[in-house]
Amino acid sequence: MRIKKYKAKTLADAMNKMKQDLGNQAVLLSSNVIPEEQRIDDNIFEVTAAIDNGSNGSGKSVSIKEDHAAAASFENELSNLTKKVYNQKKYDDLKPEPAIENDKAAKSLNDIRDTLLGHEIENEVVDTIIKHFSEYNNTMKSKSSEKYISSIIASLIPTKDFEVENRKSAKTICLIGPTGVGKTTSVAKLAVISKLLHHLDVGIISIDTHRLGALDQLRIFSEISNIDFQVAYEPDDLVKLTTKFKKKDLIIIDTVGRSQNDKKHLDEIKSFLGHVKIDETFLVLNTTSSSRTLKDVASKFSYLGYDSYIFTKIDEAPSFGNILNLVYELEKPVSFLTNGQVIPDDILAADPDFIAKMIFKGKFTA
Repeated sequence: MRIKKYKAKTLADAMNKMKQDLGNQAVLLSSNVIPEEQRIDDNIFEVTAAIDNGSNGSGKSVSIKEDHAAAASFENELSNLTKKVYNQKKYDDLKPEPAIENDKAAKSLNDIRDTLLGHEIENEVVDTIIKHFSEYNNTMKSKSSEKYISSIIASLIPTKDFEVENRKSAKTICLIGPTGVGKTTSVAKLAVISKLLHHLDVGIISIDTHRLGALDQLRIFSEISNIDFQVAYEPDDLVKLTTKFKKKDLIIIDTVGRSQNDKKHLDEIKSFLGHVKIDETFLVLNTTSSSRTLKDVASKFSYLGYDSYIFTKIDEAPSFGNILNLVYELEKPVSFLTNGQVIPDDILAADPDFIAKMIFKGKFTA
């Protein structure tokens, strides 16, 4: 077994060094903030890792399946460690904030604060970011500041992978959200990705019988893509159709768009979905909405229960601070971003580093 240490200016960089050197089979043993008196070349973080020389511990070569599992475990560990270092709830474990001793440092913090506020990040979140940043501001070169701020923002953004592996029984997911946010298009994108890229047998069920355009859109799409499509007009229909599709790998349910303030119609959706077992629910939100609107929608749609977010129309949004404001307050993860109407191209799996760069730079770059 090999044991090695890696140092870098950010935790993400240290982890990347470890991953590049030892690969996805490496076992993370510890991560630490290097005491200021022991730092060399502005390195702030140190991680310790071990690897069993390419073996899984039994003398057999690691399989592709095991390699993917190890990679997933590695990414989860990285996320957990990043949160452990930066998360404001555990901030007491870190050193107290040092005093800013010169005008240059103060100006740097003010510039960063102005940038973050300009991208519509709320004061409470900005204060958290600045508090973390100011700890190490005096130890870093100015060119490292942007990368370090992005790392802090990334640590505040939980994400959730969409599992698309073959199963013995169908995995049932559904998309919920207000009107006009792009649920139906997102359904089509997820269906094509699952079928063409992951070779899954997919079925789509719509309960959006109030908007004929949605049914026509999915019907035409399903015919072109050769994906089974059915409509449930009553809750009992949904039970019958999910039973009909039980041998498929994935069932995607498209729901009717409703205002978050329309409790009666939210009850109707809840009644429909309550008749079948839903494995995963995505709340679809329009990124061009204000933070106040996103929070209101997310809070009221929690009545239906959801696991993660899909943020749509990021190509139309003027800034992305609202994403950070929402996940910071409600602590639900992001699964996907969509950036256009093209199926299936305009959808991205959520990556905290990518989202953080979008938020800090205030622009989306595909």
